[in-house]
Amino acid sequence: MFNRNTLIVLAIAAAFAGLLAGWHFSHRPAAQPAGPELQTMKRFETPRMLPPFQLTRADGQPLDNAALKGHWTLVFIGFTHCPDVCPTTLAQLKVAQDQWANIPEARRPRVLFVSVDPERDTPEITGTYAHAFHQDTLAATGTQQQLEDFARGLSLVFMKNPPDDPAKPDRYAVDHSAALAVIDPEGRMSGVIQPPFEPGKIATDFIALTDAVP
Repeated sequence: MFNRNTLIVLAIAAAFAGLLAGWHFSHRPAAQPAGPELQTMKRFETPRMLPPFQLTRADGQPLDNAALKGHWTLVFIGFTHCPDVCPTTLAQLKVAQDQWANIPEARRPRVLFVSVDPERDTPEITGTYAHAFHQDTLAATGTQQQLEDFARGLSLVFMKNPPDDPAKPDRYAVDHSAALAVIDPEGRMSGVIQPPFEPGKIATDFIALTDAVP
């Protein structure tokens, strides 16, 4: 069911998609981005550096720009009370993670789940939730401002909805982007994967991308 806030988020996402398409059209060179042919990831012609950010991991350690270097990383934002999109997406990503599990850990692609519900999701709660799907998943959250800055740097959006019942203020949903942002081993946003997701193709893409890195 779409409420007013959901429609606002969808409008923002649609506007961003239009801007992104226009940016690619105006900056598109004759050649495609270097690298393997991909099935699911829309790879940017020019990766962009992320603004400085800092979140808190499930183990209490900081997660910043430097922590995302050295691996291909798929970033998904959501919240642990999510009834559908979050568990479905993390379950699909588990299938991909299982398929690339034989890659040495030092180079293995990673999934990062970031909760955008700081009122209910502590770093520990976020980690417990994410690790129930796959132990390799990185999990983090932060303050409202930290999360807004992080999401904005990845062109992702989220918005808290008012509770359906004012007498139960802790029962609310959070609208959020469903896309996966892709971070390359240099810590730059390098592309995006839009739903519906196909885990086998995601795994194939990221095995190929990992093999292509010297």
